[in-house]
Amino acid sequence: MEIAGRKITVLGAVRSGIGAAKLIKRLGGIPFISDFAPKEKLTEQIEAIEAAGIEYECGAHSERAFDCAFIVTSPGVPSNSYPLVEAAKRGIKVISEVELASRFCKGKIIAITGTNGKTTTTSLCEFLLNNCGVKAYSAGNIGFAFSEIALDVKENEFVVLETSSFQLDYIDSFKPAFSMILNITPDHLDRYNHSFEEYTASKLVIAKNQNEGDYLITNADDKNTPVEKITSPVRKLRFSIANEVAEGAFHKDGKLYYAHNGRAEYVCEASDLFIKGEHNIANALAVLAVAKTIGLENDKITGAFKTFPGVEHRIEFVREFNGVKFYNDSKATNADSVWYALRSFHQPVFLILGGKDKGNDYNQIKEPVQNVVKKIYAIGSSAKKVYDFFSPFMDVEILSTLEECVVKGSKEAKAGEVVLLSPACASFDMFDNYEHRGKVFKQAVMSL
Repeated sequence: MEIAGRKITVLGAVRSGIGAAKLIKRLGGIPFISDFAPKEKLTEQIEAIEAAGIEYECGAHSERAFDCAFIVTSPGVPSNSYPLVEAAKRGIKVISEVELASRFCKGKIIAITGTNGKTTTTSLCEFLLNNCGVKAYSAGNIGFAFSEIALDVKENEFVVLETSSFQLDYIDSFKPAFSMILNITPDHLDRYNHSFEEYTASKLVIAKNQNEGDYLITNADDKNTPVEKITSPVRKLRFSIANEVAEGAFHKDGKLYYAHNGRAEYVCEASDLFIKGEHNIANALAVLAVAKTIGLENDKITGAFKTFPGVEHRIEFVREFNGVKFYNDSKATNADSVWYALRSFHQPVFLILGGKDKGNDYNQIKEPVQNVVKKIYAIGSSAKKVYDFFSPFMDVEILSTLEECVVKGSKEAKAGEVVLLSPACASFDMFDNYEHRGKVFKQAVMSL
């Protein structure tokens, strides 16, 4: 891909967009960032853009945005938005930031996608590789923007890339050495014409350019991942918490195994994992398949599993107050994530639910809610939907703020019970993002 001397537009003044613009400039190109948001909402971003000496516009997408050789789009820009529709009309090529960065990265890419578990699995994989003496960087939706580190990664190093469907929608030659599809459940259907099939197809794209020298790791327990539709000659590995697999990694009788060439090798105990829950065993198995394939030793793998602390905002223990434990699961932005969270608890739960609904079907979590939830605090723009669904069979109260939920929970929960923020919704009705929501929750808990 020729960059030097060419005008290239980057849509979105976000972390990945700014990273893409900086990479273009390092390669001798002429980047231009265009963002629809008003200037007052982009104060920090504009400081970074101006410090890098990059031209930009905000508040609209002008004709200048289309005076370019091609466009690099950020994941937050919907495919039906004006600049992408107009680019298609004008025949201007559009690629994602991960596509751009991959063209200039000499290291090996481990690309991880799925509806749930991406952040934990990406963080665990990067942590494990580094702890085993293999240099790795986490990038994509977490860590660095891929574009920021692409030129710095050496041939014998790895980039562990958290990859959303939005980034995969605009790839061209993106070709990871390892790709993972952790699971596929309904999410972001507002971006995919309310079509689960369209959303699923966007996930499968991760493997389209892989060949017989690459690996695809998929969840054998997930019926929604149609592996048979992936026709590239990639080598396929599976992972399962329920059944043995012929090639990959599996859990059986409290132990983790690696299977290869007709032989199952014991690696460690499931209890060796510092992070708890069935979903985290599944995440660890996906990482185990990578670790063993590249030849890492069992004792070093086990040591990493024992010391990996987990990630912020994902079933994160915050504090115990008067015997009540508070957990921050702000990253649970869909019903499936809440299903996994609730299965991690056996004690009674006071659940904070609600936010910007993305098309949730709360029937998905009805059973675990009935099993462990004592009361629901409903918040945000979806509070009435939450109330209407759950109130016929359990105690639901609509509250105005997270702080109010925390105070109520601290008074109504008894010692040995749990107050859990696991909202099943996006945060944008009340907060900047799920991290902001999680921090507000933690501040409220620490203020008790």
